[in-house]
Amino acid sequence: MSKTKLEYIWLDGYFPTQNMRSKTKVVNDFGGKLEDCPMWSFDGSSTRQAEGGSSDCLLKPVAIFPDPARKDGYLVMTEVLNADGTPHESNGRATIEDEDNDFWFGFEQEYFIMDTSTELPLGFPRGGYPAPQGMYYCSVGGKNTHGRHIVEEHADLCIAAGLNFEGINQEVACGQWEFQLFAKGAKLAGDELWVARYLLDRLTESYGYYIEYHPKPLGKDMDWNGSGMHANFSNSTLRTCGDKATYEKICEAFRPVVKEHISVYGEFNDQRLTGLHETAAITDFSYGISDRGASIRIPIATVESGWKGWLEDRRPASNGDPYKIAGRIVKTVKSAKI
Repeated sequence: MSKTKLEYIWLDGYFPTQNMRSKTKVVNDFGGKLEDCPMWSFDGSSTRQAEGGSSDCLLKPVAIFPDPARKDGYLVMTEVLNADGTPHESNGRATIEDEDNDFWFGFEQEYFIMDTSTELPLGFPRGGYPAPQGMYYCSVGGKNTHGRHIVEEHADLCIAAGLNFEGINQEVACGQWEFQLFAKGAKLAGDELWVARYLLDRLTESYGYYIEYHPKPLGKDMDWNGSGMHANFSNSTLRTCGDKATYEKICEAFRPVVKEHISVYGEFNDQRLTGLHETAAITDFSYGISDRGASIRIPIATVESGWKGWLEDRRPASNGDPYKIAGRIVKTVKSAKI
């Protein structure tokens, strides 16, 4: 009889920024497929998802990946359900209206690697600041590059887990990095992004680091770039229409629902979306070809392909929930009158 470790991962009920939680279930003679993962439960009163007098919440497995850091292990992404089997109010995945997986998403996850002893980004000296930003972006060498060892190890873990991991680069600020993921289907895109975050956070436990997803961890008034999670998205219309006017109608569908998008694009995003540091102001809405200062960028590759491609929403913050972000984008694109 073989034994397998299943790491069930879920999102708690903290608002507006949810946290990952996980626990291990050891099972016998596991078949290795999603349908072989049993439903499980947890104490919702400890995660702000239930009252103590009726505390059971359910974990519904929705995606499974090999656990590259554990012998005989799997990572199981789950949705939180109420005891009666209905989606919990904290369950953003259940609200995504993309059952046919027509929507494709590529997320660009930015983050800072922090030293637990100094509580500062890697490369920051105690009581001061490193050289101004400018030389850190895509840099090489120990003077400007900090944390490559953990970033490379994280990339290897994600690829070994079977995630559709597409790249890494150091970002504009000191100690700031980014990874990219792509998936066909809005729900799968969220699944893979959360599992990639889980692998990164768990990896830091071995190094005395932690990951900071706050979009402006150095303070809103500091002259350092914040962290975002740009959402590249398309559906069959965007991929095939070949029509500039259709693209403009889809972009315009975002204009009247700015507040609805910002409400799910991440906490403290007002500190990042100032109109500076390659962002549009949080109260504005704009779009433009190859414009990184716009709310939505129309990639030059889309235009050069005859208006067949994708759009990039540059507003989501690094701490945003990809399920809620994707769900809101899907809803808005579907509302476009084309």
